[in-house]
Formats: sequence, structure tokens, C-alpha cells
Amino acid sequence: MSDNSTLVLFGAKGNLSRIKLIPGLFHLDEAGKLPEEMKILSVGRQSVSQEDWVKTIKNMLDEKFNNQYDQKVFERFIKRNIYHANLPDDPNAFKKFSELLLNDDRFPKNLAFFLSVRPSDFALIVDQLAEEKLLNEDQYWRRVLIEKPFGTDLESAIELQASISKHLKETQIYRIDHYLGKSALQNILWTRFSNSIFEHMWNNEHIDHIQITNHETLGVGERTQFYDATGALRDMTQSHLLQMLALTTMEKPKSFSPDDIRIEKIKLLKSIRPIPTDNIENFAFRAQYKSGVIEKEGEVKGYLEELESNKSVVETYAAIKLFIDNPRWKNIPVYLRTAKRLDQSGTSISIKFKNSNKDKKMKDSNWLVFNIQPKESTYFEIQTKVPGLNEAELRTTKLEGINRLENDEKIDAYETLMLDLLEGSQARFLHIDEVKSAWSLVDPIIKYWAEKIEKVHQYTAGTSDPQESKIIFENDNQFWREGN
Repeated sequence: MSDNSTLVLFGAKGNLSRIKLIPGLFHLDEAGKLPEEMKILSVGRQSVSQEDWVKTIKNMLDEKFNNQYDQKVFERFIKRNIYHANLPDDPNAFKKFSELLLNDDRFPKNLAFFLSVRPSDFALIVDQLAEEKLLNEDQYWRRVLIEKPFGTDLESAIELQASISKHLKETQIYRIDHYLGKSALQNILWTRFSNSIFEHMWNNEHIDHIQITNHETLGVGERTQFYDATGALRDMTQSHLLQMLALTTMEKPKSFSPDDIRIEKIKLLKSIRPIPTDNIENFAFRAQYKSGVIEKEGEVKGYLEELESNKSVVETYAAIKLFIDNPRWKNIPVYLRTAKRLDQSGTSISIKFKNSNKDKKMKDSNWLVFNIQPKESTYFEIQTKVPGLNEAELRTTKLEGINRLENDEKIDAYETLMLDLLEGSQARFLHIDEVKSAWSLVDPIIKYWAEKIEKVHQYTAGTSDPQESKIIFENDNQFWREGN
């Protein structure tokens, strides 16, 4: 159980708070994971009475849990929750906020700040917290959780780090990547290092290539302006997919402590070979979806129609090829791809083993797949003989282990990460060296695509990977794996 503390939610009236944070904290309270005297101070930019805030919380929980939750837990949870208005036109807003936190006996003095705000406000809020002495750890701990993205490129990430590190030690900074809170992603490390059968074949002698995939049937929707300033590479590859790569390919840590896991992830990310700037087109491919048909949705608009502009060259499909320069993975390509509006949704890590059969008439295809979502499972694909007189007739057999069983505890990624924040565990948060390494890898592609402003390849919504994306493959025997 963590120390009694006050969790301060900046941006408490936003979408993330409504869908994830408040319901997640309620679930943690229901599970008995929150200390008895812990308080939740929700900070917004509008004046709201405590009575109205209670009604708002109830609406959030009703929506999330379909009105099915324990009323006794609800009453306990409501007593934890207090709303505070930090009015934007009040020059003394943070001074009043500080006086409330430090002088009101209702609030434990260990403070965790969750910044669910615009990225442009991260540094400003940290400055204001520091000015009011809310980050000093003379007697009590202070932690700051910063939502994704941490910068928009390497330069801005370094600038943001320089700004907040004036007031915070690295041990106080919790840079979130909510994928690291997913139990299916955590399962990768335990599966790799708790099963001795994997170690001898987890290398370039046995593995042909690795594919890390995030596909969605959903489009950009109402996020057109945000997405057009971001794109698929920044939105998914720089953070989530590179973290999945690190967990899949890192060396075994000395222990499963937060520091030892981070050390190995950082080593791995730093060992990824920079993409050659004179040959980017063979290492990175981008495209945009155009109008098409999505199952269960019917006809959908193309990205440019949603944006109401035909000038954008921002990618909704991004695929890149990387190589890891260490003895284990030398010359083995790792393919990362992410897309909107494809024919199927899913996040997975697929490991293709080399063919051992020299007889080309004999089918030989073995895959190990970690499914992250929507179905949490791990499976092998092997070739087995079809019963009958034909001696050479084979078929693919799936040996599958379901990671989440019916009665397993269900916990959302944000619940895991908020609990880690309160308990002071940084294992599932990003170190600044990880952030810098990730931006260093994708920055040359971002710059190249920004300068190359001719029309981007179009793919029809509701179809599979564009054929043209295969330009990044190392050989003709490699192909995009479909399905989960």
C-alpha cells in the first residue's frame, strides 16, 4: 500500500479524466488499493460547486460502469474528491491553490501532480508549481506525471527537459506511455525470461525478422487538427511501437527492478542503427487513407475530406525498417507499422523464424505472435501433417495460450500507471534517455517527409496494407502479416 497522499488532477474536466482517470481511480478504490486518507484534488479552469462536481463524477461513473457499482464504495470515493478552480484570469490562482494544498488539513502533504493538459502547458505549470514551493521534497515527496507527447521532436524534447529539470529531479518525473501499463505488454518480458525454451532461439541465427503492428479501422474523426500537426509516425511509432520493440529485443536485466529494466531498454534503443538519410525511401513509407467502406460503418470519408483540405501530406499510414547493431540482432530487420482506416484493428508483435526446409516444395513457416489487443494471447504457428494418404500435405496449426482468462483481474493501463505514480515506481514510465533515443530515430524521417511535399500515396479505407509499402522489405520472401 502506498503512502497517504494527494493526487492533483490538472485538466480534470477533460475527456481523459472522464473516460479513464476518474473511473480508474474509483476502480482502484473499489479494489482496496488507495490509502484510507488519500485525497483527489481535481483542478479545472471553470468555477464548479462541490455539489455539482459530485454530480459530474457520478455521471462519469454511470457512463463507464453502466450504473452498476457499489454505493458504499461510491460514498467513500466521493469523500476523497474535492474540486478546485484555477481561474485563468486570476493572477493569484496558483498562490490560492498552494495555500489550499499546504494549509488545509484535509490534504496529505505527499503530492502527485497529473498533468492531463495541452503539451504547451507542461513547462508553464511546472514553473508555477515550483514558484509556490510545491515541488520541494524537504519533508514530503513530490511527483509530476506528464502526459504524452514529451516534445514534438528531439529539439523540443530537450527544451522541455531543460525547463522542467530546473525544478525536478529525474526521480520526480513520470513521463507516461500508457502502452507500458497494458498487462499484455508487460507479459512480453515475463514470457521471454521465464521460459528457457526462448533464449537459445531469440537471435539472428533463428529469427528472420520482426513485425510490430498497430492497425485501426477507425479514422482520425474529430482529431483532424491535432492529427494534421502530428501524423502517425509521431503519434504511435515514436512512443508506443518503439517501446514494444525495446521490450521484445532487450537483453535480460539483472533484476526486474525499475532501474534494471530501464537500463536494458535504454541500451537497446541506443543500439538501433540510424536510418540512412540518403536512402530514407527504402526504410520508411507513408500514405493517407481515401474514402472507402469500413465494415460496420459503411462508406467513410477520406482523410483530406475530413480535414477539408487537399494540401496535407501528413501520413495516416507509416511503416519503417530498423536494424539493431548488437551481436544478438545483427542484420535482422525490425518492421514497425501503424495505420488508420485499414480493414482490421489490432496491436501485435510477430516474430518470423527462418525456414529450415531446403525442399522448396515443403511449406515451412513458423511465427511467434504476442497479441496486445483486442485479444490478449501468445501463440506459435507450426506446420503439421494433414491426416490422409498425401505424405507431403501440411497445414498451419496454432498453439495458443490465452493471456487473460475469464476470472482474471481486469485493470486498465491508466489504473496501473496511476498506482505506480502513487507508489513511486518508474518501471513503466519513460526515462529521458529513452525519449531522446526515440526522437533521434524518427527525426530524420519527419524532416525528410516535411521537405518532400508532393502528394502522398493514397490507400482506400477498408483495405489492407498498400502494396507500395513493401518497398522497405529486405527481400521478396518477406510480407506483411495479416490478422491476429
